[in-house]
Amino acid sequence: MPVTTVSLEPPYLLYLGDVADDDHAKTGHGIACWRPEQCVGQMRLPGCPVDIGLPEMSVVDAVDAGVKTAIIGVAPVGGRIPDQWVPQLIELAGAGIDIAAGMHTRLAAMPDLVAAASEGGARLTDVRVPPPGIPVGTGTPRSGKRVLTLGTDCAVGKKYTALAMHRELERRDIRATFRATGQTGIMIAGEGIPIDAVVADFVSGAAEMLSPDNDDDHWDVIEGQGSLWNPGYSGVTLGLLHGSQPDAIVVCHDASRTRILDVGGDYPIPELDEVIDDALRLARRTQPRCFCAGVSVNTSRMGDLERDTYLGELQHNLALPCVDPIATGVSPIVNFMLKYA
Repeated sequence: MPVTTVSLEPPYLLYLGDVADDDHAKTGHGIACWRPEQCVGQMRLPGCPVDIGLPEMSVVDAVDAGVKTAIIGVAPVGGRIPDQWVPQLIELAGAGIDIAAGMHTRLAAMPDLVAAASEGGARLTDVRVPPPGIPVGTGTPRSGKRVLTLGTDCAVGKKYTALAMHRELERRDIRATFRATGQTGIMIAGEGIPIDAVVADFVSGAAEMLSPDNDDDHWDVIEGQGSLWNPGYSGVTLGLLHGSQPDAIVVCHDASRTRILDVGGDYPIPELDEVIDDALRLARRTQPRCFCAGVSVNTSRMGDLERDTYLGELQHNLALPCVDPIATGVSPIVNFMLKYA
């Protein structure tokens, strides 16, 4: 199966630049959460308000700490590397520290950075590069079982939910593979396909490649991308949904968000029952048996009592398991999925 593979040498320094909020630092937060043993520090420009909680480092500090790879831990709109980040990246590469990025801006296309890396003996790794030979999707049914995380918006917990479900399935000795579809997931898993970097006509084909025929008792846990309800990123989501042919979907939502993030107009997020109905109608185009296995909610801005009340009411209204993948775990969703698949 052709996929994008990456091999990043730890320990890592997470580079945050001047990112303005945690939602756009999801790559850094994700790697720090799921690979904490490999992360030793963070680097920010002055005034950056985002703090992952790792030791603050200069280039000298990073060298002294034995950092091998600096990972750009930011996912800004459009995936471009701003000019103000470049001097620090050049300094890191010149000091012999590898640079890895999942941006649409390619590190290999930045001449000054390439020159600094060559002089310092550093490696530049562009993660957001799809493999060659991706076909157009066919919609042909495939063996094996699949679950896809589907968000009400971007940066609502699709990756965290998929990783947590994969971990829970493995804990139960159920055969499962995490299928990464974005830069952070690929850095965590070491392989995948960056779906949003695939030419539009081939997105569903890429999803078919990523989750091929498998044994009947094997689960592919597929990381979702974008959102059907986001005017900017709905296309990648629909292609991934059709190509994945999921037996089950898990809807992911941020409890604090009522409107779509980073769009020009004012677009409210639909009610979750409407979200589920819309998603299943579209999913059943290529997998008529698809069902919703539950709702995974980021409740990190709530206290324990508020979270439990919110999830309890949501579960009562939807008659589906409703969890926070970090605070409460995904076991109820996995139970429901295994029961009805």
